[in-house]
Amino acid sequence: MILTIETPALLFSATALILLAYTNRFLTIAQIIRNLKKTYDEKESKSILIQIKNLNLRLTLIRYMQLAGVFCLFLSVFAMLVLFLEQQFLGLVLFGASLLALLVSLGISLWEISISVNALRFHLKDLADK
Repeated sequence: MILTIETPALLFSATALILLAYTNRFLTIAQIIRNLKKTYDEKESKSILIQIKNLNLRLTLIRYMQLAGVFCLFLSVFAMLVLFLEQQFLGLVLFGASLLALLVSLGISLWEISISVNALRFHLKDLADK
């Protein structure tokens, strides 16, 4: 299989958009945690504490999603450099590794979304009972 320098460059736009989406999720959750912390300081509630714990797990997952996404981008750039230096096999290996890093990032994203959906279902459960 022949890999050209343009092939790893294809991941740039996809990875950049994914990292932007991850950052937006991170900032939104961080703001929710700040508001919940303020509410908890005023009125200590176990349910608020559970929500903060859940959101903290999601922040951790988002950090790993971002890390894998940045690693994907790094490996793509490194693959381009190696291909520029006409090292075909190493370029192919690095590009494969960058695809694997992207898959890891997307897998963790799926996990985080699942946690989010379950939390929302739990939060809305009392409305469904009415």
